[in-house]
Amino acid sequence: MQRPTRTIHTPHGDIQTPFFMPDATRASVRGLAREDVRATGITEMVVNTYHLMLQPGMDVVRRVGGVHALMGWERPLLSDSGGYQVYSLIHKNAQLGTIVEEGARFRSVVDGSQHLLTPEKSISIQADLGVDMMVVLDDPRPNTASYDDIAAAVERTIRWAARCRRAYATQARVRGWTQETRPKLFAVIQGGPYAELRTRCAQGLVDVAQRIDDGCGNTHWDGIGFGGRHIDAQGRLMEDVLAQTAALIPETSLAFALGIGTPEDIVRCVRMGWEMFDCVIPTHEGRHGRAFMWTQDARERIAQFLTTGTYTPFYNYVNVRTATHRTDMRALHVPIHNGEATYTYAYVHHLLKVNDPLGPAILARHNLAFYAQLMYILRSQIMDK
Repeated sequence: MQRPTRTIHTPHGDIQTPFFMPDATRASVRGLAREDVRATGITEMVVNTYHLMLQPGMDVVRRVGGVHALMGWERPLLSDSGGYQVYSLIHKNAQLGTIVEEGARFRSVVDGSQHLLTPEKSISIQADLGVDMMVVLDDPRPNTASYDDIAAAVERTIRWAARCRRAYATQARVRGWTQETRPKLFAVIQGGPYAELRTRCAQGLVDVAQRIDDGCGNTHWDGIGFGGRHIDAQGRLMEDVLAQTAALIPETSLAFALGIGTPEDIVRCVRMGWEMFDCVIPTHEGRHGRAFMWTQDARERIAQFLTTGTYTPFYNYVNVRTATHRTDMRALHVPIHNGEATYTYAYVHHLLKVNDPLGPAILARHNLAFYAQLMYILRSQIMDK
């Protein structure tokens, strides 16, 4: 069920739900300056714990005063646990590491060094990053894994969440966090495509929060996310599983749809009750020469979709690489820090053909502005109901 909008307070500013966060994997949105990102209307981003612990390394991050200082970014940041990236490596190549009860052992793809990422270390790293929202270490498995394998991962996810919560409480005491200054703590529901395993995981996580104080007197998770892949083997959104999982998340916790998604999937998930989104799609599509364009009556179509669940396309893909745009002098408007810049399709097409990085950067900025506008429309329509 769709949730009302709400304002989330963080040490680096307030956020109104629902909202979208681009992936600033290595402390940057690839190819874009922070001013470019801010100009699009995007005010929150996701950084990647796994990549930052390898490069530049936590010694550097601590010396410079955290990832906000490193990036020069003054708005909220969320860090993932690093687990999904580690497990993706391990699942693709078992020689790169293994998962044990203590944590995830893996070999760095940067220099071959050996690492052990434990729940405690994940929380410590994220505390050193100085982010506004952090995610517990969990045990994601492919949807194609066996039922028994996914069930075992669910139990480990619950046990690791408990360890993360205790580690968070330790960090709270050591660093003197208060309710106003502490980062928000997110758990993750695993269970693959199985409704009963998702239910078991959600119930186990709620129990962990009630049993284990976070060091600041809270008995709930600030947020709970959808773990694992959200699409099936045919590339279709697992709507039933997503809706069922959203219904399991208490109202006291933000509902975080990790890795989602396309504009239409975001609207679908907002209808289900999801409030937070992150993915690489807008910037990835821009780097590959594609732009999102509104239909003329996009707002009305989104409103109908949000209210009835009936989807009528409210945007189009434009592939600026195609030859039809060689002499296309229509204007492409891109926000900049003091207004708006105008480029022609023909110019961007030319930049893409000669592999000038300015072309993908223009389209990535355009697409991020599209996503920021989508979230604004959704917030407005929810508040108008």
